Amino acid sequence: MAAHQELIQATACAIVDRLESGDVTPLDLLDALEQRIAEVDGAVNALPTLCFDRARERAATLMKRPKAQRGLLAGLPVPIKDLTAVEGVLTTQGSPIYKDHVPDRSDLMVEQLEANGGVVYAKSNTPEFGAGANTFNEVFGATRNPWDLSRSAAGSSGGAAVALATGTAWLAHGSDMGGSLRNPASFCGVVGLRPSFGRVAHTPTAKIDRNLGVQGPMARNVEDVALLLDAMSGEHAADPLSLPSPATSFLAAARARTKPLRVAYSPDLGITPVDPEVAAITRRAAERFIEAGVAVEEAQPDLREAHDCFQVLRAFDFAISKADLLRSKRELLKPEVIWNIEQGLKLSVDELAKAEAQRVAMAARTIEFFKTYDLLLCPATITAPFPIEQRYLAECNGKTFDNYVEWLGIVYAITLVCCPALSLPCGFTATGLPVGLQIIARPRNESGLLAGAAVLEDILGLRGSTPINPRPAPASL
Repeated sequence: MAAHQELIQATACAIVDRLESGDVTPLDLLDALEQRIAEVDGAVNALPTLCFDRARERAATLMKRPKAQRGLLAGLPVPIKDLTAVEGVLTTQGSPIYKDHVPDRSDLMVEQLEANGGVVYAKSNTPEFGAGANTFNEVFGATRNPWDLSRSAAGSSGGAAVALATGTAWLAHGSDMGGSLRNPASFCGVVGLRPSFGRVAHTPTAKIDRNLGVQGPMARNVEDVALLLDAMSGEHAADPLSLPSPATSFLAAARARTKPLRVAYSPDLGITPVDPEVAAITRRAAERFIEAGVAVEEAQPDLREAHDCFQVLRAFDFAISKADLLRSKRELLKPEVIWNIEQGLKLSVDELAKAEAQRVAMAARTIEFFKTYDLLLCPATITAPFPIEQRYLAECNGKTFDNYVEWLGIVYAITLVCCPALSLPCGFTATGLPVGLQIIARPRNESGLLAGAAVLEDILGLRGSTPINPRPAPASL
């Protein structure tokens, strides 16, 4: 068997090649992961629930099939975010209400991954119900950023991002409503992709057409994230909004490296303050597209209604999905969740109608924008990782935010206009903390998004920066 450290450092695509050749087995990979988790996860708390017995049983069953019938992932292990049900595995949603909950059926997305040869071995940590872009909860505690253990990993897919960054995962599942794939990817120096809604089928809950939140892939590089998107994608009758898989795989699109002709960069999308260092790092990264012969111009679509629109639609989503919990389990909910639900319950039909109209208008203006530009680039997060004890970012560059989600405007604005977007590692602050560049494409153009991101990733030369061993906070001067 290959050495444990060699396997941990390899890319997901390389591991799948070795699985298909028979050079390694899924059981070898599970052994390597179990050893690596024992070495590093105690410091970061990324994967609080492990299910290696279930994983080895599934892997042994998969290995009985001919190699050609083992799916796209061929037995590659994948952790699932703790918001998403996995049959027979503790699924808490980060809430004391569900601290002992073991589902008897997996979400459609998990079934799809397993049908494509993914082996589930762990659940990744998340804030309660995914609320708030800092991964902590009353069930498992906080997940720490491996680049500086005193810092936040962001969220809500914080556990997934940290697992990738520390080498306890090659690929990871996440989900995203207001940046929950993109923010932790930025904070942890990995890639997180929010697909177009419908791209990844999932089990509907509370409402058939809930579309602010989507499931998506995370990985250490663009090709690996494309591989996982292929394994997650596909239509399913039980999810009426789901889309068929494209004729050309997302991995093939990423490997084609088709260059965009013209891209736009915006330091703030015209709607939010941004830390000056983050703005400078992302601008330098965006302008390096010029080295590939790509025109880079400063521009953005008109997204002026984003804050008001998102606050209303997010609150409505919390009300329809969590109102029963507020009535029956209020004492077990964190304050931010209570606030969201109560805001939603106060909404009038007129307020909802206005927010939906604002969303339609912003989406139309954004689609028109993409007739001129192939991609839109901006910071993935407006700040570098902040101290872990801060529940959220309350202030940036002189602006004090009105609530605990307003600082996420640069990502939730893109949620509202239905565009696929990813966070690509693009540099480091003076203190060595990662910064992510958000790359955005028109709706349903994940292929162009991945191709362009792969081109820029090659230019930036940061692929391979992870995995790392967790690093303590630098000594104060």
